[in-house]
Amino acid sequence: MIEAAMIWNEPNNKSHWDPEIDPDWSRFAHMAKLAADAIHGVNPNLTRVLGGISPIDPGFLALMDTYGVLDHVDAVAAHGFPLDWNLWQIDEWPQKIAELQNVTDLPIWVSEVGVSSFGAEEVQLWGLKRTAELLKGKVERIQWYSLYDLPSAWPATTRHKEAEGSSYYRHFYMGLLREDGTPKLALEEFARHTPDIGLVQWFHFEDPRLEDAVEWMKRLGITCLRTGLSWADRFRPDALAWFDRQMEALEDFDVTVTYCFTPEHRGLAPHHTSAPIVPEEFAEFCAEMTERYAPHPSPVGVLDQPQLSPRPPMRSTSFPTQPRE
Repeated sequence: MIEAAMIWNEPNNKSHWDPEIDPDWSRFAHMAKLAADAIHGVNPNLTRVLGGISPIDPGFLALMDTYGVLDHVDAVAAHGFPLDWNLWQIDEWPQKIAELQNVTDLPIWVSEVGVSSFGAEEVQLWGLKRTAELLKGKVERIQWYSLYDLPSAWPATTRHKEAEGSSYYRHFYMGLLREDGTPKLALEEFARHTPDIGLVQWFHFEDPRLEDAVEWMKRLGITCLRTGLSWADRFRPDALAWFDRQMEALEDFDVTVTYCFTPEHRGLAPHHTSAPIVPEEFAEFCAEMTERYAPHPSPVGVLDQPQLSPRPPMRSTSFPTQPRE
């Protein structure tokens, strides 16, 4: 079951939104409002979450408030990795949440938090324990990133480059399971905190790990899951068949689905971080996915509802290679 729709991923991080194209985030704000209204138009009961910010910057939320974005969403989210990339210490989590609460009265979700095992699995284990101590009961949602290590043959979607050393390679060691599917030290500890702590797992197009991931998540007692549906992937051949398979496999979880990633041919620049040429097209994608996977339920007792006419095909028929999340 989809319980929430998240609009973009880390919009204040240049790994996911290009600030050279949109230096004041006005294009993003306009697109986000269109998307939020499109989601609400399909299912007014679905929670709309502003994409998790990383770094945690109350100034960015204040900017979104001045643009009116916070009037169009039901919650805001933050991502934090103080033992890997952030310039603050893990014990500052309560302070970081308080800084956001000073800007907005909306519920705050920590929709991505994690610790890599790049240096040692014992570090990840300790970081998980301390994160749970600091955040459980303090925010509405906590979602740990992630179940699997990123396979070494896949590129990481990040601004970090291989030449930067650990800043890049830490992305490959965020899982509770190693690339080969064997458990790390932190897995057993994580199970002690479910369902209070949920999970983040991005599934790449036709990801072969999907069924095993579902089995692991059920075994761990996970109820809340955050994943994504890529606008860029929507233009691949058989995209809907993959989306259907993914969402059917996840139907037993309370899913937050993240809508993000600009198709290269629909961006002002040919990159998944670009602002779109036509922001209404992203809103159309959000509406299409919501209608397909989280439609507004018909009133009880109302029979023979007219069938919705199928949505027209997406506006472009080219199928570029898309980035992996």
